[in-house]
Amino acid sequence: MKFSFFKETTPPLIGVDISSVSIKMVELSDDGRGGYKLESYSTSSLPRDAMVDGNVNDLEKVVDAMKQAWKLLASREKRVALALPAASVISKKVQMTAGLREEDMEAQVEAEANQYIPFSLDEVNIDFQILGPCANNPEEVDVLIAASRKEKIEDRVAAAEGAGLKAAIMDVESYATEAAYTLVASQLPNSGREQTVMIADIGASMMHINVLHNNISVYTREQSFGGGQLTQEIQRRFGLSLEEAEIAKRKGGLPESYDVEVLQPFVQSLSMEVARALQFFTSSTQYNRVDHIVLAGGCAAIPAIDVTVQDRTQVNTIVANPFHSMTMSTKLKQQQAVLDAPALLIACGLAMRGLEI
Repeated sequence: MKFSFFKETTPPLIGVDISSVSIKMVELSDDGRGGYKLESYSTSSLPRDAMVDGNVNDLEKVVDAMKQAWKLLASREKRVALALPAASVISKKVQMTAGLREEDMEAQVEAEANQYIPFSLDEVNIDFQILGPCANNPEEVDVLIAASRKEKIEDRVAAAEGAGLKAAIMDVESYATEAAYTLVASQLPNSGREQTVMIADIGASMMHINVLHNNISVYTREQSFGGGQLTQEIQRRFGLSLEEAEIAKRKGGLPESYDVEVLQPFVQSLSMEVARALQFFTSSTQYNRVDHIVLAGGCAAIPAIDVTVQDRTQVNTIVANPFHSMTMSTKLKQQQAVLDAPALLIACGLAMRGLEI
């Protein structure tokens, strides 16, 4: 029944982020000076419909892409950390008496889970983590419980195993984002402390919003918007197949009219979506402002996207680079790694689970 969403650390792991359009892998090591070293990373495209709504739809295609990503990574490590989309995980914070024995706590977690999980406990995997003492009662502790349907976990594990890899940890994408954010925070004034920071991770079809106050997550939301819209517009405008449009978007080579007629309108739409998310956050929470916006995901690699978003929102905006203060393996091209970094936030956060730094 238990599956480790929260297991602390194990020997180095490859962080594997399975999105709707690609599989991304990151391998980190200890740089020996209390920091991380980026050993390698890779991206392998997923065929359309291999993943649908965050679920494995065509196992064979996902396995093939996983094998390809691992081959490109050129690593000997086979243990991986995977993550589930936040929408696939029910998480709840509860209070429990401090100092309970682990078996008593497990029994209490099950009892709590029974109340709010709409499935039979036989169908789910549950894990819990003690967050620390309650703010208003030192005799109790805050405990975070996470639960997910077994089949959602088993599908991802099967994809890893099909590629000859071993799933050691199952995390949650939003937690992995928060872990990687600790590396991005050093790019912000006062490392983000005592400030409100909005992370907008813009994937192919979804924009994931995660707002942290004083570096603790206080709000998450998803909006239906992503880079897939740009790919479709390229496809439509220039008569390309979806695959050709995706390659052209990344590598260039489109007609001169592309920038003005296709890319710029998309960039304006993206900045409007971020502004909407910002407005939604400030109007529906106790927080009346955001101090910084951090852009992540594949769309964050669009040149000067941070400038456009900052102009639209009037909030200081940066592009996430979790590798910002890392040493890098000599086989990596530094400039390319900076371009690819925003899309590797989740994979990087997962790879961090294997190192105690």
